[in-house]
Amino acid sequence: MESGMVSVDRWTAGSQVYFLTHLHADHLCGLTSKWSRGPLYCSRITAKLFPIKFPDFDLSLLRIVEIGHWHSVSLLSPSCGSYTDVDFMAIDAHHCPGAVMYLFRGEFGCTLYTGDFRWESTSERAQTGRTMLLKAMKDVKLDMLYLDNTYCNPTYCFPSREAAAKQVLNIISSHPNHDVIIAVDTLGKENLLLYISRVLKTKIWVWPERLQIMHLLGFHDIFTTKTSVTRIRAVPRYSFNIETLEGLNTIRPTIGIMPSGLPWAPKAFRGKEKLSSESPPVLLHNRWPTDVTTSSTSSKPNGGSLSAGRDDHYIYTVPYSDHSCFPELQKFIEFVMPINIKGIVSSSASNVDPLYHFGSLCRIQQASVLLCQRLRNKIYEKVGVINMRSSFGCTGTMQLGRKRRKRQISSAGIHVSRVRLLRRERQGVKIVDTDPD
Repeated sequence: MESGMVSVDRWTAGSQVYFLTHLHADHLCGLTSKWSRGPLYCSRITAKLFPIKFPDFDLSLLRIVEIGHWHSVSLLSPSCGSYTDVDFMAIDAHHCPGAVMYLFRGEFGCTLYTGDFRWESTSERAQTGRTMLLKAMKDVKLDMLYLDNTYCNPTYCFPSREAAAKQVLNIISSHPNHDVIIAVDTLGKENLLLYISRVLKTKIWVWPERLQIMHLLGFHDIFTTKTSVTRIRAVPRYSFNIETLEGLNTIRPTIGIMPSGLPWAPKAFRGKEKLSSESPPVLLHNRWPTDVTTSSTSSKPNGGSLSAGRDDHYIYTVPYSDHSCFPELQKFIEFVMPINIKGIVSSSASNVDPLYHFGSLCRIQQASVLLCQRLRNKIYEKVGVINMRSSFGCTGTMQLGRKRRKRQISSAGIHVSRVRLLRRERQGVKIVDTDPD
């Protein structure tokens, strides 16, 4: 697709139509209530929640995209000056309420933009999305895949959300005399909270903005802003830290639960043992990292390392994630078989360019060779002496200046020096034709 036609989760000038995958803050950078650059396409649920994020937004600019149905828009081709049809379909991304992937097709070929997504094999909802995607791509081949590469690193492997939710419930049940605070964002992890409420037959406290969102989503009798009626509270993730727990424990015993794939690296904690639904959660005698991403920032997780903290206050971490882990990404790529892949996340130190790990799964494997060539060129320009050994078997030795340093790039995606060789410049993209370089 030519430049100047379509942008997804990118809000700079220069496109004719704009698409929003979901309402998390890192996909909204540059979008304001004063938006006037063109029509904005989104899911029905996202449109319903839109006024909360953007109170003065001109809602006449919103275009609702029904999930699972083909839509079409006629756009002007900048190169030839004539109009061309762009067909598109929204597919449930299984990430948060309203989150969708977008499949585009036209004279330019076929492009899939996942946004943030979770590709679980055991979920009935995911199976519906899988069937929908398979049907939509029945007669076409995928030329370009823009992939959620938040956890594009073999270190990250966590169980289904259903299994992780049971772990959260076990933690709560084993502390009957404690208050419980659960860290969540303004949008997302609703199914976890609903599961806890249903099994324990209790209401859950949320802050006022969260309660408004819950009501818009149709949950009117489960959540409350009265602390006196429940011992379980869902709190903003930015307020979740050891200092908060220390203060709460001066009033009554309190534990904290962080449901996230961010700090969950099974190989780091358990060697080669794999997680299962029966795997017990990890009790961390640690301070949660101060650089945890919140709904008010625009970056992705940066590795999830933990620093030493006090042993008399406990935070449980549970691998409940709304992003696909590494094995799920691999299965997804094997399912759609794209010609080329590009990551959409620019600021997570836990991932690398998807071609590094998945280039061999593309229908044209030469993309992997081109990536190795690009690595060699960038390392030559910016890094000293480096020995590279990638999964594609390319090696090289380069020298810059008098200072000589040696580093390795392993299959786990360890980064070279301070130079982030495999980072996209920003979140969101303009959908354009490019060579796989």
